[in-house]
Amino acid sequence: MRAVVLYAIAMADYDQDGVESCERLLTTREGVKTIALYSSSIGRFANAEGAFIYPMYGHGELPQAFCRCAAVKGALYVLRMPATALLVDEEKKRYVGIRLASGQDILCQQLILDPSYEIPSLDMPSDAPVSNLPRKVARGICIISSSVRQDSSNVLVVFPPKSLEEEQITAVRVLQLSSNLAVCPPGMFMAYLSTPCTDAFTGKKCISKAIDALFSTKVSNDLEDHLEKNSEENKESVKPTLLWSCVYVQEIIQGTSGTALSCPIPDENMDYRSILESTKMLFTDICPNEEFLPRNSAPKYASDNDSDSAE
Repeated sequence: MRAVVLYAIAMADYDQDGVESCERLLTTREGVKTIALYSSSIGRFANAEGAFIYPMYGHGELPQAFCRCAAVKGALYVLRMPATALLVDEEKKRYVGIRLASGQDILCQQLILDPSYEIPSLDMPSDAPVSNLPRKVARGICIISSSVRQDSSNVLVVFPPKSLEEEQITAVRVLQLSSNLAVCPPGMFMAYLSTPCTDAFTGKKCISKAIDALFSTKVSNDLEDHLEKNSEENKESVKPTLLWSCVYVQEIIQGTSGTALSCPIPDENMDYRSILESTKMLFTDICPNEEFLPRNSAPKYASDNDSDSAE
């Protein structure tokens, strides 16, 4: 029960029993806050049993939704027109725009870049020493023949520290999604695995151990015959067959502030809280006198009147 609360609900990443070796101990305040968020998320939708929901067609739909929302508000998007240079005001030591491949210069008051771009800083030498080593997260993507739990299509599996091997110091999380979310063909399932790590070898090893624990690597010559055969067998005692997999390590790039702004890339967390916090800080830098997500910007529903009166 303690492991369930710590690693599946409070979302602790590191072994909380190894105080000396633990890279990040979960504070009581952080744990209570996450548990409260989990509890308040259960039962939000009639067709969602747990506390997690996943966007249709995957996370790639979220930027598209943002683009459409921004376009309605007057934002302008330019496609198939790469930027070839950054424009610098040498006197004020700040970036003031970009130059497009067409030769056109686009001037701006604030420049926001993808965090993967490495640009020289105008505030300090570009060869300044880095104070902290970058964090890493090992990820795995698997296509499997059946669900890890036969009565559920979308499942979250958590391997607490030391559950796969004694040397395991971080939790490994596996998010299984089905074709009803349009992320894989009908009759198959997609599984995403992730765990924070200090080096590529250790991270990939943990992901591979989790894959071996959940899935069978038996390969069939004919995929259709294999799926048909699986449907006739007792699925309760048979592991899902691993049809395809990819394991890699991603470096977590932090956001920057100053002459050029950027948001961090997605991290090892299951939710969007850290991304939302960094977005809020970015918005505050750009628009210090504006409210982030004002209440009157959300659509008004009939149920809102009831909740307002209850308050």
